[in-house]
Amino acid sequence: MSEPSASSTPSDFDQFYTATAKRLVAAVYAATGDLAEAEDAVQEAYARAWQRWDRLTAEGDPTPWVRTVALRLAVSSWRRARNRMRAHFRHGPPPDLPDLAPDRVALIHALRGLKPEQRTAVVLHHLLDLPIEQVARETGVSSGAVRTRLSRARKALGSHLADTDTDTFANADAGAGAGAKAPAPHPPTCHPKGVPSHG
Repeated sequence: MSEPSASSTPSDFDQFYTATAKRLVAAVYAATGDLAEAEDAVQEAYARAWQRWDRLTAEGDPTPWVRTVALRLAVSSWRRARNRMRAHFRHGPPPDLPDLAPDRVALIHALRGLKPEQRTAVVLHHLLDLPIEQVARETGVSSGAVRTRLSRARKALGSHLADTDTDTFANADAGAGAGAKAPAPHPPTCHPKGVPSHG
């Protein structure tokens, strides 16, 4: 593949990378559950984007292209290494998570139980706030298929997150001895945007 032409400037690409890379790593990590795989996939996607930089910028915003490539690379790698990933999951997430609030980390734990295509739909729609039509374009399926994936994912996540909240409160009560004050129960905060129903 050819390098970008003289009309491409490294500073333009650098600014794009700086503005988008952290959030993309967080999204791909949420989709795969493996930070190293997410970082590798994102780096490869940006490398491929640089090779096509003139065309991508001429067509508009290169973000969807880079995101689609990164997710496809990561999901492909995840499928090849699913047994290794299961072992990784048992040891918990890495200590330094990129750009993720605690409620998002709880959601990632729940996402691990979903099928890859459901997980990707949830990440794109709920974590990245993409409309269903754009999720459909980026994943190569119909809007109806995206709605079905989201509906099934919400049911699975609702059950898992409810169990997680119960465990969290039980653990908090158990550790409230020796004068410690147990936190008051509160509504779950790990549902992205309340996981609204679409369609």
